[in-house]
Amino acid sequence: METEALTAQAKKRLEAIQAMEQLGSDFYLAMHDLEIRGAGEVLGESQSGEMQEIGFSLYADMLNAAITSLRQGKEPDMAHPLGVTTEINLHTPALLPGDYCGDIHQRLVIYKRLANCNTPEELDDMHRELIDRFGLLPEPAQALLDCHRLRIAARPLGISKVDASPEAIVIQFVPNPPPNLSIDPMKIITLIQSKRHIKMAGQDKLRIELKYGDLQQRVLAIRNFFGELK
Repeated sequence: METEALTAQAKKRLEAIQAMEQLGSDFYLAMHDLEIRGAGEVLGESQSGEMQEIGFSLYADMLNAAITSLRQGKEPDMAHPLGVTTEINLHTPALLPGDYCGDIHQRLVIYKRLANCNTPEELDDMHRELIDRFGLLPEPAQALLDCHRLRIAARPLGISKVDASPEAIVIQFVPNPPPNLSIDPMKIITLIQSKRHIKMAGQDKLRIELKYGDLQQRVLAIRNFFGELK
């Protein structure tokens, strides 16, 4: 019986390997491995369905956040289970180039660690580590770290998205911010009234109408805007 089960698992794994056709498909294979080992049975059928929808790693993070809240005697925030998540788009390549870090597995680990950084100090440590291991950062890698720095700075301000093109910078706020965020609407109103280049662009959006062709100028403009909101 055990031999038959092992053979069935091996067959499923071979089928998964055959389905891989592009770089980075390790995630795809890992998900198949979890299914083969019965992760769904551990979590139960309904949880398994939710896990399949959002991915195992994110599901585990959401579950841990809910457990932490309950242990602290707090009601889990179902609207924002992981707090405010912020998307940063600088309209430039933001990645670790293959000629900078050649091993795909190392790059995936670094991407994950960067995503897990929650403070500027943690990101500074990662920056130093990258320089020690691979040398000075090329522009795409520097842009990647800039994205994460802005993500960390934007989260406590209730900002869900920053879209910074050379033509304009659009800032989007979460519609119903969690109670732990200190968003002062009067500061936003004052900025709009005092700076002609800052305008409302919808119920939850601001548009900074300044042209910044240089990436670092855009990053600096966003940081300055964040500073005025604090």
